[in-house]
Amino acid sequence: MSFDDEIELEHLLFLERKCRVCGKVKSILDDFYLTRKDRGTLPSSYSYECKECTKKRVIKYKKKKKARPVIPYCPVPRIKDIYPDW
Repeated sequence: MSFDDEIELEHLLFLERKCRVCGKVKSILDDFYLTRKDRGTLPSSYSYECKECTKKRVIKYKKKKKARPVIPYCPVPRIKDIYPDW
């Protein structure tokens, strides 16, 4: 048996990555989003944040954005309404 027979493609490619948010080691292909579709399937084209953490971040941002107070519309009073007509 030679050394070349023992090496497989999986040994050369990184198939797992550690999420930068939760710190868990997960599969690149299943648990990480592609950053851009045109970059191909290189390991460098996948994000460093897993899908679960990305979903939590987006939901948190949308809730925070939605919770902002809304200033009610209050029209400027007309001068006729303020001063009496003499």
